[in-house]
Amino acid sequence: MVDGKRKAELLRTIAELEGVEERQVIAVGDGANDLQMLAAAGLGIAFNAKPKVQKEASHRINQKSLLNVLYLLGYSDNDIEKLLAHS
Repeated sequence: MVDGKRKAELLRTIAELEGVEERQVIAVGDGANDLQMLAAAGLGIAFNAKPKVQKEASHRINQKSLLNVLYLLGYSDNDIEKLLAHS
């Protein structure tokens, strides 16, 4: 198991290796050990998360599918259908 501090460190490391800024990173989590990672990301999303995480995360999704993240990025139903058709 990786603790919250380490998750945030890994987010920063991966962003650096990929040549993107932290504000360009999306992080999704559901437990208290994800809070530091969610805070470090440009877009931190609590996904079907515990109450504490829901309260502290900047965004939350309480639906069954992670496809709903795409709506937060501005994708329309039509856009998502096209993406799914190419997968």
